[in-house]
Amino acid sequence: MYTKKSLAQHFLRDPRILGKIVEAARIAPHDTVLEIGPGEGTLTALLLERAGKVIAVEKDARLIPVLRQKFKQGIATGRFELIHADILELDSRFMIHDSRYKMVANLPYYITGQFLRKFLQSDCQPSSLTLLLQKEVAHRIVGTVELGTRKESVLSISVKCYGEPRIIGTVKAGSFSPPPKVDSAILAIENISKEFFTNPMVKPPKITRSDLVKREGEFFALLKKGFAHPRKLLSSNLGIAPETLRALGIPENARAENVSLEEWKRLLTNSNT
Repeated sequence: MYTKKSLAQHFLRDPRILGKIVEAARIAPHDTVLEIGPGEGTLTALLLERAGKVIAVEKDARLIPVLRQKFKQGIATGRFELIHADILELDSRFMIHDSRYKMVANLPYYITGQFLRKFLQSDCQPSSLTLLLQKEVAHRIVGTVELGTRKESVLSISVKCYGEPRIIGTVKAGSFSPPPKVDSAILAIENISKEFFTNPMVKPPKITRSDLVKREGEFFALLKKGFAHPRKLLSSNLGIAPETLRALGIPENARAENVSLEEWKRLLTNSNT
């Protein structure tokens, strides 16, 4: 595996770390796995030992013949498919025929935000994402802890409204060859869905695709507004009375970073009533 900017390679060959990534992905024999950034194919080989099929997307043209040669048997049997492309330019609906595939990705650090938006908001979401990404970003996604209190961010809430993120472990820079400038982390995002955006006011909760897109847009607009001035009180950022927060079970003096995912959902529902 590797991180890359302008296709500069940092390959991960540590078998212990590679094994942790595969274990975190919880792959079963019937699973289809979409792997982003296979690099030399070290992790790919482990994924093929467990999955029914692996579809690998690699941007670096120099690695395509290496991967084709290494996995020629898998290509012949249909268990391995290699796509030479930039993942941000592909539509997963045309790659994946199994609507509940699993994704394993070694992300170039500078595309993390774009990548997460693309696949978490997709009509063809993976059931889980197992990522190797910059350590600091992984901690921002799960929420930082200061003085025993978890603090959220736009990034953490934007991920948690779709799935459940957890850090599996840290990968030191020295585990790569050549080593990057920062440490990495293995992050798993599980139970991915859009259930958060269903309307709790309808029994049972039902929502059309157009309603879902509208509700997603409304939520992210609300989230952006709430975090517009992080040091200000949430009531001030949202332009609502402190009593409104109290009625929703949220402290009147709360800032956006103190508000839980469930409290954001109550705010979203209240804004639509």
